[in-house]
Amino acid sequence: MRSFIRHPTDIPINCVLQDHYYCIRNALLDVSAGGLSFSTDYYLPPGELIQVNIYVQEPSFEATCKVMWCKKVDHYYHVGVKFENEAEAFGFRMVEQVCHIEHYKRYVLNREGRNLDGQQAAEEWIDKYAGDFPR
Repeated sequence: MRSFIRHPTDIPINCVLQDHYYCIRNALLDVSAGGLSFSTDYYLPPGELIQVNIYVQEPSFEATCKVMWCKKVDHYYHVGVKFENEAEAFGFRMVEQVCHIEHYKRYVLNREGRNLDGQQAAEEWIDKYAGDFPR
């Protein structure tokens, strides 16, 4: 089983570094049990604390993360961050599942023309994909 999972890249992620707001859209790359990676136009120094926000449900998910690495790739940066505590990491796992379910809901509408409500999409997604979701 993978320790990292691909995140639906159409789910927006935002981050705040000190007093600077950076909107990072469609750039989340991978998620693990302890952190995540994303791409951005900005260099984020390793060791800095950032606030990560994901707005897929109310209330939105927010977590403090530590920048572990930042690598230049072409004209942007790949950044890896670690959640500062286990509760935030667990909370993100729940948000991650919601993101996948919302992505599945839109996929089914676009591909099959079926308009699922949240409960229907969750039940179908769990039946099809939850067994492959890393623990």
